Amino acid sequence: MRIVVFSGNSNSGKTTLIEKLSLALQPNKKISIIKHDPKDKAIFDTKGKDSYRFYESGANIAILSPTQTTLRFHTSLNITEIIKYFKDCDYLFIEGLKELPFPKITIARENLDERFFAFSNALAIDNSIKDYSKIPKNIDILNLNNTQEILHWINTHIKDTL
Repeated sequence: MRIVVFSGNSNSGKTTLIEKLSLALQPNKKISIIKHDPKDKAIFDTKGKDSYRFYESGANIAILSPTQTTLRFHTSLNITEIIKYFKDCDYLFIEGLKELPFPKITIARENLDERFFAFSNALAIDNSIKDYSKIPKNIDILNLNNTQEILHWINTHIKDTL
């Protein structure tokens, strides 16, 4: 299983990118997604919301929040236990939880938040980012709107885990 963490500011495009990746890999690959909900405000099974979009993309999903963990059935688990539930998938995409010890892609639109650089292996940006001078040389730059380029980066740079 290839595990990759997606981080970035709110409304940067994390959910949209993960959804596109999941759809691009279907039906030949088994995809699972863990979404971090640090403010405990996720709304489940409502059309248009993140959990609904992820599930509709064909992925298995888990929503991890301070008071509950939802895996389309309800239980309380820590992140390590959740990852074990998904051990048979081909790809595990994690939205949030930038401190996890897995490769990370940071999503940025409009402006670069340098706080994410220390946690990033790659930066997926669109043409709204004009100034690349602050991006550290060790961080790969990917086109946020090119799903195939991002999948290629994942398949080239991330080894199977577990």
